[in-house]
Amino acid sequence: MALKDSGRDPRDHPSRSVFVLLLLACLTVITLDARGGDNSPLDPVRSIAGNIVGPVEAATATAVRPFSDIGSYLRTTRGLRNDVAKLQSENSQLRSTVETAPLDRARLNELDGLTRTAKDTGYSLVAARVVAMGPMQSFSRTVTIDAGTSSGVRADMTVLNNDGLVGRVIRATRTTSTVLLIVDPDSVVGGRLGSNLEIGVISGQSLTQKRDDLNLELVDNSVVPERGDVVATWGSDNGVPYVAGIPIGRVASVVSNPSQTEKRAVITPFVDFTALDVVGVVVPNGTHGDRVVIKADGGIK
Repeated sequence: MALKDSGRDPRDHPSRSVFVLLLLACLTVITLDARGGDNSPLDPVRSIAGNIVGPVEAATATAVRPFSDIGSYLRTTRGLRNDVAKLQSENSQLRSTVETAPLDRARLNELDGLTRTAKDTGYSLVAARVVAMGPMQSFSRTVTIDAGTSSGVRADMTVLNNDGLVGRVIRATRTTSTVLLIVDPDSVVGGRLGSNLEIGVISGQSLTQKRDDLNLELVDNSVVPERGDVVATWGSDNGVPYVAGIPIGRVASVVSNPSQTEKRAVITPFVDFTALDVVGVVVPNGTHGDRVVIKADGGIK
């Protein structure tokens, strides 16, 4: 009678035996360790293993740490670079703010002065900035301002600042205007003495004279202007090109011509024409445009 094949490999039995023996050994070790408590017989073995494995773990961690920290290092470096760039930008902005602060304060004072001038004179003003000066080779004294017809500015309008009369608009584009200064030799302004209300004609000095001074010739040649007397505009018809009551300057000296009866007064203007910045153009009440109009009552529109 033939034996049936069970289908099992005899070599499987040793493997199962080894597994059983290892399981029994683990149970034995756990039991001994638990019963020993603080005096476990496995403590020496555990200590030896710790002394061997501990240094290996520490050395491995030391060797691996630079590689594991590369990602964090790169992220930190990138963040620091961004912070440095941001701080440099902020420092540049702060430096620019500090450097331009005096100019901003000066312009604010000029605007405050224009507001006071509007209240004192009763005229509405369009504020503008001087953006260019005419070439000296042209033998004329002009400046360009950044307000034009879109702001309600037209030719033959009076231009002043918080010190006094600046000049008049001679031409205007949509965004800019050209202003003829009163110190130009071709400029003619009607003036009035403050002490006796005598009127005369004020003109710019010729090229052979001091260009920032003005000449005053009174209508009445018998009147002698007093030194220190203030001169203001006496106004034109309908305020074109000059409105009345705008300070022009002060009498510095009187020059007499022995061969003639005329007397000419030299006027020092109140305006510093080498430092023009913020000016106001006198516009009719109710003017609308793309610029703020400073009204006579101190308001704006």
